[in-house]
Amino acid sequence: MFLMLTVNVLCCKIFSMNDLQKNVLIFGANGAIGHSLSVLYANVGASVFAVTRRSHVFEKPNIKNIVVNYDDEQAFEGEMDSLFSENVPDIVVVACGALCIGDKMPEKSVGDIDAQYMEDLYRVNTILPTMIMKRVVSRMPRDKDFKFAALSARVGSISDNRLGGWYGYRASKAALNMIIKTASIEVGRKHRNSVIVGLHPGTVDSDLSKPFQNNVPDDKLFSSDQSAEYLSEVINNLKSADSGKAFDWKGDIIEP
Repeated sequence: MFLMLTVNVLCCKIFSMNDLQKNVLIFGANGAIGHSLSVLYANVGASVFAVTRRSHVFEKPNIKNIVVNYDDEQAFEGEMDSLFSENVPDIVVVACGALCIGDKMPEKSVGDIDAQYMEDLYRVNTILPTMIMKRVVSRMPRDKDFKFAALSARVGSISDNRLGGWYGYRASKAALNMIIKTASIEVGRKHRNSVIVGLHPGTVDSDLSKPFQNNVPDDKLFSSDQSAEYLSEVINNLKSADSGKAFDWKGDIIEP
């Protein structure tokens, strides 16, 4: 659907002049991809609001760090009220997610399934992005067009599942994709030109992927900066007709 960027592409080629005036809201900005996206958007002049669970240092004057305890609903609501009262975002990216929690590894067989591990994965990969979406979308002015993207995964595709395993992670991302599709239908009635999508960033050299990098070809293991460039290009090219879909880092549609 979209052309893949080469690694050495200049940021100015990614964005139109209008993008330089945008407000970009990024959740999970202390993670590898979230951090790189925050810096990338800031480098082209956007005003970036980087949401983290704890204070995170950005050496950019146009990045504002917002510390939020997602479990404290009242405090979370207050932070969003404060942000939207002054700076309504044009682009929202949810870069939160987990594959391994604690010492638990993805399940290789049915016998490995653990209820607590599955619950923890759903909380991070499905429920948290959904609650973020709720707080963002419900505050959007009716005449506001926006792009909302949450990091999903190719393994969340039911039709693409050929290897099995990874029960909790697959299911939590499939559930997120359903949330995205359902929300896109509702939001499309009120914000006709807005877009809500899932994004698969590829395999990124981060703490999340480190235990699983041995079988990844060198040209398919991206730095977080590479992944941010690819994802920003996909976001930049999104149209209202794309809402409810999931795309990979090349801009190709991931079938449900």
